Amino acid sequence: MELSVIVNIFVPVITGLLYFGMALEVERVSKIRKIMFGEIGYQKLFIAFILFGIYFITRPLQNIMGPHPWPMIINSARQFFIMAVIAPSVFVSILHWVPGEGGAPKSSEFAAYAIGICMGVIFVLTNSMAIDGSKIIGSMGQWLTLYDAKWFSQGTRQIQLVLIHLIVQLISPVGLIILASAFVRHRRHNYMLGAVYTNMKTKWRYMETGLIIMALSIISAGITALFGRYFTYLWVIYFAGSIVSGGFVLYSIKLAPRDNPSDLKNV
Repeated sequence: MELSVIVNIFVPVITGLLYFGMALEVERVSKIRKIMFGEIGYQKLFIAFILFGIYFITRPLQNIMGPHPWPMIINSARQFFIMAVIAPSVFVSILHWVPGEGGAPKSSEFAAYAIGICMGVIFVLTNSMAIDGSKIIGSMGQWLTLYDAKWFSQGTRQIQLVLIHLIVQLISPVGLIILASAFVRHRRHNYMLGAVYTNMKTKWRYMETGLIIMALSIISAGITALFGRYFTYLWVIYFAGSIVSGGFVLYSIKLAPRDNPSDLKNV
């Protein structure tokens, strides 16, 4: 089987299914944990895992729907989804799961979604200006040909569009994910109930690590794109990083808030 088929079809589907499984595990754990830490944070984390699952499992549509303009349309829709919906949702879920003294401010939630939507619109417009064709990247026998978007196939490469494309993704989803990890770190270093909930700092350390891994995996893809042929980066790095990131976040959620909690034995 061709490497392109494995990377573009099977790996994202497996990643998406794993995130759906993680979402179910969050739901299972939350049945007891939400009694102590509130329901809304777990609900939003559950939704965030579901959204990531949808994002990953729909990746093959970019390659199997046919030649241009389908790869551009699917890529634009999926990237708008992660920039305008998923990344802000992750940030907001962290605000609720790791609340500050005054709770999660509505202004921060509005700002997160506003930034995500603006960056998503710019991304889609950049895609429409830069992608003018498609290329065959692999096949599955005689019955399926895989296509991907091709930048500047009919003209000179415009580095300005490439840079805009990368910068908006650096703001969302990367920037929002990094902000979420920074908020977790702040709360971890200023937690006042460590004597009662002895594992909370450890839980947040794993949460922070998972978020940073997610951001780094996206940055790695962008760097590869910038210094190589655009839109041909090794997506498997991003998918693998997402799996590892999800694992850290899930472990953070599952870890009991204190040592040997009698009310959480079965979780």
